[in-house]
Amino acid sequence: MGQTKNNGAAENFSANRNYKSTVFAMLFGDRERLLRLYNAISGKNYQDPEALEINTLENAIYMGMKNDLSFLIDDKLSLYEHQSTVNPNMPLRFLFYISDLYSCMTTEENFYGRKALSIPIPCFVIFYNGAEPQPDRKILRLSDLYTVRMKETQLELTAVLLNINRNHNRELMEACRDLKDYAEYVDRVRKYARELPLSEAVERAITECIRKGILKEFLEKNRAEVKKMSIYEYDQEKHIRMERQDAWEEGAEQQLIKIIKNMTKKGRNVSQIAEELGEDETRIRELAKKSTE
Repeated sequence: MGQTKNNGAAENFSANRNYKSTVFAMLFGDRERLLRLYNAISGKNYQDPEALEINTLENAIYMGMKNDLSFLIDDKLSLYEHQSTVNPNMPLRFLFYISDLYSCMTTEENFYGRKALSIPIPCFVIFYNGAEPQPDRKILRLSDLYTVRMKETQLELTAVLLNINRNHNRELMEACRDLKDYAEYVDRVRKYARELPLSEAVERAITECIRKGILKEFLEKNRAEVKKMSIYEYDQEKHIRMERQDAWEEGAEQQLIKIIKNMTKKGRNVSQIAEELGEDETRIRELAKKSTE
């Protein structure tokens, strides 16, 4: 493949050493681990970590969004994202990321010349380990976000979502011990968080994993930072779940108000409505009042 120049964008590409948004990004920000993960995903068997060029976007932020991991190897540009909540907008986010990466790679190229530019083929992967059930593998498409659906579109982007929770994608987990260990660690944090304060749950999970040889070297070396990140990640995941639950409850309440309004129009009183809907009369009375506001 013809080489694109990216000298002018060197400061925009880095392994992002100053900030890691998640334990996942920190773990696989290491070249050797990232290469093992790539081999497991692609079925390749690369041995030299130096063949892998990490080019994670460090300065590009879109609406608070940040690229987790991107790297170049064998003329393929892979973008990896970790998600603990389901996000159907990931194809659009990937479009922003890949556009910026291509822009950096071709900053010194002549776009108006007769020679066709060469760019690496992209690959988009989402590593999902949220609490909401998801299949082992799912395809997300940019075209699913279009306001008008057509059989053919002139711009498409597909991303693969892989469920990396414990007991999912077992073949992939066996091919990448780091990923399997990461899933084990996350599972322990969640399990202990159900019965202990979060800080204690994370500490117990870290101690137990080190004792059992799960991410032992990584956790020993980065114990304090991993603990801090894990607490933040779990709190953030819980906050998002609560926001979604609140939104669902708000929507459910609006639907109930609509039903009460219709039943009232048909001549039913509060007691009858409460009995038919299996709700408390006081709640029905409050909602009935809202329906007239």
